[in-house]
Amino acid sequence: MTKRNTILLPKIQRLIATLGENIKLARLRRKLSAEQVSERAGISRPTLTSIEKGSSTVSLGAYVSVLHILGLQEDILLLAQDDILGRKLQDASILTQDRAPKRKK
Repeated sequence: MTKRNTILLPKIQRLIATLGENIKLARLRRKLSAEQVSERAGISRPTLTSIEKGSSTVSLGAYVSVLHILGLQEDILLLAQDDILGRKLQDASILTQDRAPKRKK
């Protein structure tokens, strides 16, 4: 199985970097060391460093584990909470397909 590289737009990369910075600031405010947080989250220290740098190669589960250790796990529920575009499409009764069409090889 080959590993695919995901290409992210610069705006998305900046968002992930900001998330990493916010996680690091939250850890420092709580006066927790990187070793303490990584041990409690069940991840390695280099993985925590990658999270705090905003690496897109780290799994979402690792991000959520760190948020849980910092007591911020509920913040993940705020993502996509207000789907303004989706609601507008729903209100306009625009029909969408359940699945995307299959690609032709």
